[in-house]
Amino acid sequence: MSRSAGEAPDPGPGAGPGQGGAPEHRVVCHLDALLAARGLTLTELAQRAGVTVVNLSVLKNDRARAVRFSTLTAICDALDCQPGDLLGVSPGRIAP
Repeated sequence: MSRSAGEAPDPGPGAGPGQGGAPEHRVVCHLDALLAARGLTLTELAQRAGVTVVNLSVLKNDRARAVRFSTLTAICDALDCQPGDLLGVSPGRIAP
């Protein structure tokens, strides 16, 4: 679909009205805490889990929009944790 002259570009997924590009979810990742508790770096986790550093970084910085179960399982296996240890839901509501 093309844009009309003067029309703003589509900000992409996750950029709802009045959100300035904020995510449309409240899921938060606790990867930093899990890595610190285990004395691991993101690179070491990437090697152990078979997941790219880029994908782990997106997850760690709460920019992920979806996570495959296979990826989640690999990360949990590498960290010896459960999905609930890795992910949580922040309180509050997303503005409409």
